[in-house]
Order: sequence, then structure tokens, then C-alpha cells
Amino acid sequence: MSGTLYLVSTPIGNLADITLRAIETLRMVDQIIAEDTRNTRRILERYGISTPFTTSYYQGVERERIVPLLALLEGGKNLALVSDAGTPLISDPGYPLVRAALERGVSVVPIPGATALIAALIGSGLPTDHFAFDGALPRKRGDREAYLRSIAKEMRTIIVHSSPHRLFSDLEAIVSALPQRTIVVARELTKVHEEFLRGTAREVLDVLQTRGEAKGECILLIDGAEPSQDKGDQKLGEEFAALLREEEISGKSALHILMRATNMKRNDAYRLLHKS
Repeated sequence: MSGTLYLVSTPIGNLADITLRAIETLRMVDQIIAEDTRNTRRILERYGISTPFTTSYYQGVERERIVPLLALLEGGKNLALVSDAGTPLISDPGYPLVRAALERGVSVVPIPGATALIAALIGSGLPTDHFAFDGALPRKRGDREAYLRSIAKEMRTIIVHSSPHRLFSDLEAIVSALPQRTIVVARELTKVHEEFLRGTAREVLDVLQTRGEAKGECILLIDGAEPSQDKGDQKLGEEFAALLREEEISGKSALHILMRATNMKRNDAYRLLHKS
């Protein structure tokens, strides 16, 4: 009988941010698959976990190490996959192993917990009902500019990872492409020096440049575009609202359908749905 592959979320900074279930799972499994055993060992030592490691599993070696890991799983071993911090597979290696395990009929069980992008989103003050996570801004200048142009009309909150050596160039690109858009930089999340910087990209960049450098891993959030408010949208909204009422679709479902179909603001869509 095959073993189980557990995807275990670990703290993103503060070692107290680990679930009881994660601790129990890390103690129970036969071996732990770590991105960097040095980082994970700090957590194991903190909670008295003595489970041994398998071979490290980091970006660049994922595919070549799938075969021996699958052999362990198919041989009945239970394994826990962890990343350096946060939830495995979110901007971390692990997807090829999970895909291969599922294709071979191995059970995959997520153990939820800390993730930097959600912590940043809920603390940002930006809308949380519709958002998109896009990994990181492209490294090349032309690709980065093209990406920012592509989200100019995106109404969802956009979330991307950044880093101290890329944050200034990321913000400068946003200054050029989306100068009026509200952005938030969340840095050192859950740590002693946790910070949220809010404003336009220019305002945030000025603060960081005054300091001379940016420290710590960062999450960069970009507010969504304002919905169009032209007459065509208003007329279309009225027609959609009437149809939704006719079909007896109400509540949040009707509101979301109307907003997505017409690009209307939430308050305007709500008024149309409740128009007597």
C-alpha cells in the first residue's frame, strides 16, 4: 500500500506561527522533504521533532529527484514536503512531485497554515474579494513593462513577490506604468520589524530611497483599476440586473455576476439589484 505525501505549511518568519496539525504531521511521517534542511531544522529543533530528512528538494533538481521520492511513497513511506517558509508550491518547488504522485495514485494531503501572500493581502487595506497572485514581476525591463501594461485595466488586487535587490526597479516600473495606482509593500511579515508601506508607487519609493535600501523579503500589492462608468455599462447593468431578478438569483452570487459582467462598482451594482 502506498504512503501519503503531506504538504506541510511552516512559519514565514515567526516560529510560533505553526499549527498543531503541522507539528503532529512532521513528527508522524517517516521522512521530511525540505527545500533547505538548514532552514527547516530550526523549526524541528524548536518543537522537538526528530524526523529525518530525505535528500533536499530545491529549484533546479525537482524533476531528477522525483523518481527516488516516488519509490519511497510507493513503498509505503509517508513523506512531508516543506518549503523554506510558508505554504509549499506557492512560488516554491514541489508542483512536479505533487503532479507525479497524483498520476501514480499516491494520496496527497495538504496541511494548511501560514502563507505570505494572504497575510499581506488581509493587512494591506486593499480589496480582498477578488485578487490574483502573479508570482513575481518579470526580470527583464521590457517584459516587466509589458506585464504592467497588461494589468492596467485589471480590477482585481494584484499580488506579487519582490525582494530587496529588485524592489526599487519594480517600484520604478510601476511609477511609469501605473503612477496613480495605490500600492502596498508588505515586508518582514510576522517578524519584529514587520511593516506595511501604503501610497502611490512614487510615494513608497521615496520613503525607501530615503532609507537607502530595502531589507527583508517583500510582498507587493497593486490596487485594481476603477471600473468603467460609461452609459453603455449602465444600460447593460440595468438589463443584467433585471435578468438576475427574473431568474431569482440573489445575494452575493447576483452581485458578483453583475460586477463581473458590467465592470460596475459594488455599490452601483447593489443599487441596481435592489432597484424597486
